[in-house]
Amino acid sequence: MAAAAEALKQSPLARVKDEFGGKDKLVDKIVGVLDAGDESKDELRKRLLGVANTKLIRLFSVATRTKQAGGHDKLVASTAEKLSRGKDKDYVEKLDGFSNGRLLDMLQAAEGRSAGAAAAKANGGAAKAAHARPARAPKPVAVAAKPAAKVEKSAKAKKSMAAVKSARAKKSGKR
Repeated sequence: MAAAAEALKQSPLARVKDEFGGKDKLVDKIVGVLDAGDESKDELRKRLLGVANTKLIRLFSVATRTKQAGGHDKLVASTAEKLSRGKDKDYVEKLDGFSNGRLLDMLQAAEGRSAGAAAAKANGGAAKAAHARPARAPKPVAVAAKPAAKVEKSAKAKKSMAAVKSARAKKSGKR
C-alpha cells in the first residue's frame, strides 16, 4: 500500500520509467495485451507513442484487468450480474457497447455497493444508524398569545425621535 501511495506522488514520466523502464517498453506491453482490431501492431505502436504517459498507464491498467476478467464479453456478463440485471437482454446489449474502462468502473462501483450492503447487514444495521440523522424534536404548537402591553418610551427616546422627525422635515423642505 505504501508503494502505491508513493507511486501516486510521482509524476507520470517517473512512474513510467520506474514501473516499466521507459515509454517504449510500456507501449510494447500495451500492444501485446491490447486487441488491435483492424489496425496493424506497428500502426498501433506508432499511435501509442504519441499518447500522454498518464493515459498510457491507465490504458495498460484497463487492458490487463480486462484480460484478467476474461475479455470484453465476460466483463459485460459479470457487470450485468453484479448489477442484478443479468437476465435483461436489452441492458446486456447496451453494456456490450460500453468501453472496457467504463465497464470496469461500473463493476468496481457495484462491488463496492454490495460490499457496503453486506457490511451493514453483518453489523445489524449499525452502519446505517451511525449515518442517520438524529430525530428532530416536535415543533411546538402555536398558542394565540395576548398582545403585550404597550411599553412607554422614555423621555430621552421621545426627544431623539422628535429630533429625527424635525431633521427630516428640514431636509425635505430644502429640496
